[in-house]
Amino acid sequence: MRKGCRLFYATDFQSLMYPCFTFCRILGIFPYRINNSTFEASKLCYILSTIVFCVFCICGIITIYQLDVSGTIHPLTVPRSLERHSFFVLSTFVVIVTYVLRGPRLLLLQTVLEISSKLPLESYKKLSKLIHVKDIFGFLFLVGMGLICCIMMPLNLILSTIYLTYTGMLLFQMDMLYINCVCVLKICFKKINNNLVKVQELVINDKPHLLRRTYHEQKNPFLLMKLKALKKQHLMVSDTVQMLNTIFSLQLVATIVLSFAEITFNLYFYIVLIMSKEKQELWNWVFIMCIVYYTIKIVLIVWACDSGKDQAAKIGITVHDLLNSTNDKQIKDELELFSMQILHRENVFAAKGLTIDAMLLTAMVGSITTYLLILIQFLVTSHSCDKKAISIYEIA
Repeated sequence: MRKGCRLFYATDFQSLMYPCFTFCRILGIFPYRINNSTFEASKLCYILSTIVFCVFCICGIITIYQLDVSGTIHPLTVPRSLERHSFFVLSTFVVIVTYVLRGPRLLLLQTVLEISSKLPLESYKKLSKLIHVKDIFGFLFLVGMGLICCIMMPLNLILSTIYLTYTGMLLFQMDMLYINCVCVLKICFKKINNNLVKVQELVINDKPHLLRRTYHEQKNPFLLMKLKALKKQHLMVSDTVQMLNTIFSLQLVATIVLSFAEITFNLYFYIVLIMSKEKQELWNWVFIMCIVYYTIKIVLIVWACDSGKDQAAKIGITVHDLLNSTNDKQIKDELELFSMQILHRENVFAAKGLTIDAMLLTAMVGSITTYLLILIQFLVTSHSCDKKAISIYEIA
């Protein structure tokens, strides 16, 4: 695998996912080994994953104890306490789900590997530039943010800082794994649609010869075999989409809620810090980078899911166009069966009934904007009231 892997020039699914798999293995959440283009469970990696999970739970218990019981971590405000507790609860939930679903995730990766084995090399090369860039630079960004936080925090909070940094990296890698799988499935849908377009061109070009015996003896069986193969491929990809939704649904719900909470809280902290006119430039940059990080991550998730859904919908349009382009009864029957299959397979990327598309992103932006306007108005009003109180006191 290492010999065939080049950054930004992937040739297959393994080389495409190589940076993501490497970082997951470093974090102890990739208990698999790749043997002859197949994913297999590794006992040694499973033991390592279990040890990492136990250490994570111990560090989480210590952090919660320092926050709520011993008082070692002093939340300055109620919003700060809410932000920390929401992050701890949601991130711990994702880690537990990641550990429990190791077996189903292995089956998913093997299925995606099989259905993507016939994709053209150009598709992998184009996709690898995006996937490798976001995986590598995103991981390095989190490492840098973790080092900055370790420098800023006192010595008694180093353990909780390392715990939060590891948790952030784990959440990032699981989200990137989901995005990568969605992008690969999108390319599979695109290949099916392109093959249907080629079949349509062949049918249109041969339309004047539809009644000839040679057409029925030579071209008709070929087109029927091609359509049946494409229908089978579409069924396999659709089943994989459903499997992906089932395995990552809990993680996605937690990721969406956590991203919304972190963007909202960090906007609040940033605005309050500006209004207080305190000179804490480093904390300003920390809040800004957190906002940018979670915004980019949720935008990438929504973009991948929405574009994948659109690519799957194009297949239905192409099938109906092809159905209108032919007069052959056998081909029409096969296309009608294909159309029925598409109608029964709603290829959308969702999490527990929540469809991940542009509408979700629009709703999040609208909610955050409304909250931001209310917060600014409240802070400006409070600041004006404080100034009036000071003026009245000075006059008196």
